[in-house]
Amino acid sequence: MTPEILDLLFPNKLPSVDEILAKYPPRQLPEGARVMRVAPSPTGKMHVGTLYQALLAERAAHQSGGVFYLRLEDTDQKRELAGAAELIISSLARYGIKLDEGIDANGNDKGNYGPYTQSQRKEIYQVFAKSLAEKGLAYPCFCSAEDIEMRRKIQTKQGLRPGYYGSHAKCRNLTDDEVLSNLKAGKPWVLRFKAPGKYENQIVVKDLMKGNLSLPENDMDIVILKSDGLPTYHFAHAVDDHLMGTTVVSRGDEWLSSLPLHIQLFVALGWKPPKYAHLAPIQKIDDGNRRKLSKRLDPEASITYFWEHGYPEEAQVEYLLNLLNASFEDWRRANPTLPAFDFPMNFSKISNTAGALFDFVKLHSIAREVVARMSAEQVYEATLKWAKEYKTEYATLLESNREKCIAIFNIERGIGAKSRKDLFKWEDAEHETEFFFNRPTYDESLLAPMTHEDIQKVAADFATIYDSADDNQAWFAKVKQVAEQNGFATDMKAYKADPSGFKGSVADVAKILRVAITGRTQSPDLCSIMKILGKEEVAERLKI
Repeated sequence: MTPEILDLLFPNKLPSVDEILAKYPPRQLPEGARVMRVAPSPTGKMHVGTLYQALLAERAAHQSGGVFYLRLEDTDQKRELAGAAELIISSLARYGIKLDEGIDANGNDKGNYGPYTQSQRKEIYQVFAKSLAEKGLAYPCFCSAEDIEMRRKIQTKQGLRPGYYGSHAKCRNLTDDEVLSNLKAGKPWVLRFKAPGKYENQIVVKDLMKGNLSLPENDMDIVILKSDGLPTYHFAHAVDDHLMGTTVVSRGDEWLSSLPLHIQLFVALGWKPPKYAHLAPIQKIDDGNRRKLSKRLDPEASITYFWEHGYPEEAQVEYLLNLLNASFEDWRRANPTLPAFDFPMNFSKISNTAGALFDFVKLHSIAREVVARMSAEQVYEATLKWAKEYKTEYATLLESNREKCIAIFNIERGIGAKSRKDLFKWEDAEHETEFFFNRPTYDESLLAPMTHEDIQKVAADFATIYDSADDNQAWFAKVKQVAEQNGFATDMKAYKADPSGFKGSVADVAKILRVAITGRTQSPDLCSIMKILGKEEVAERLKI
């Protein structure tokens, strides 16, 4: 390519390749240390899959004594959504994913290998695109979108692979005079990579998760610089991953078919490709079929869904680590009190055959365990934080009744395997605490087939002897006393041996008290509930 053409393609004075490389010296890290990144595009709500990949990369990098960084891939500016970049940055912090480099909460770069936002690296990409053009490894293409679409239709009609390759690459073999003529005429252009491969040839690539893969060589002359001068993902990621010293690229396996192209780009630029680890996406069952979790179809695909419903961040991290690695569950059982980020990630045990299935039942089970490990104060603060953002009226109630609410959350908390596990997301806390602040509607149908007279008598008898100073043992002794007074069995064995000889059992007496006090047939420890309500309120609620 002639200097005149290069000057028309790149009219602005650019640094040399050597000058750019000097700004990004090789990292000085221990042998075996991995440099990994999460590199989302700010084009919408943050997908749970981005968090999934970030956890993998962060664990793998830090456990090797390496570096984990955030890079924003925002070159597709037509699709960029206002606030999306800020959401990505704040989300990683919210989940405790520690960045060594990247963009901080204030939007500033942290680290020596930035800028970490691709739109700010336009000149860098142009330097390396120009170097490929100089070597005859890239060329300007003047085909319009209409030209490309017409070519695609012809290829489809003829049963050919669609794409810009071989004899279908109309501008690949333009003469210098033809290129000059088009440039001087002001004809719009993009820069394409001149692919050296042949589709019928195979290359063998080792993937850190999938093992050795045999893939067809790339023969597509893909666009590397768009008409606005910004790069495509393919070109930008190669330039950035080399300059930033990335040693392992972990990404979704939808990029697997592009791997031969990406290796070609690294080779053309004169660089050693990083290692790749392609992760199968999180999936779900839809009408009996597996499919990728979709932001368009599935509300749970967006992490904001979990914020709105108040899932604890710790539970989401544990759940995703459980999806990622088959050994996480055994590790958690052996280490019940350690932070999830202490879990040793193992590439060989990553769930990567067909993609992990998203399972709310499992998430809820993990969330129950996470909340059960928290103190009452932690539950209160987390619930209040959620309510301030999503349920301000409830937040006001929580703030006005801090000590009472902590006492409520402390019921049956911290008693080992029997610790209370009914609460697993903060939006449910209002329902769990509601009857403490609003006297419930009494529904006698919940106590069928017991008669109104028996129910009323049991409640009245207990009210006369209840003392809020009683411990659980003394409290239950009085429940048994009322049961015996009213013809209910105090011994469950005796009741089971002759149920017709009693009006019911001591369990039925406790149920009467529970429904009268809470309006429910199930609740946490009733003795503790009564203590928090106080003797006067208990007496009022027992007036049936």
